[in-house]
Amino acid sequence: MTSPATHEPDVTVRVFTQRFSSTPRGARLARRLALHQLDRWRIPYGSETSDAAALLVAELAANAVTHGRVPGRDFELTLAHTPGRLLRIDVSDTRGERRPAAVAPGPLDEGGRGLLLVEALASRWTVLDRVPVGKTVRAELDLGPGSRRTAPVPDV
Repeated sequence: MTSPATHEPDVTVRVFTQRFSSTPRGARLARRLALHQLDRWRIPYGSETSDAAALLVAELAANAVTHGRVPGRDFELTLAHTPGRLLRIDVSDTRGERRPAAVAPGPLDEGGRGLLLVEALASRWTVLDRVPVGKTVRAELDLGPGSRRTAPVPDV
């Protein structure tokens, strides 16, 4: 007996990868280029998905520059978009021994709230080992039906 044929729609994953200098200027540029790339993928400026992605990229890039910086080494941003399903944001740096954790800061602490923003905005996030050296902080935004954010599916 054979099972009935089902038609699954083709899935196209779009990927953007760029390295940036581990400086505040590099972090700002990463955020700006991420927004530009999302707009090219038909996730328009000012949409809920675009705004959430901008904050995630900004925070993860700032962390890479501040806590993951190794002199002379860049950080890397990778965006992967599966239309109507998922937006994945990876920020990699070469400092593997300093792994982030979302810990609630004290009321008078000047920092430490960035990963709380990541946790609030992302559908999920994690820290991965980067081969051969370093770490990658990955944040994902669900885009499909039933998620908080929906991105327009491009015409094919």
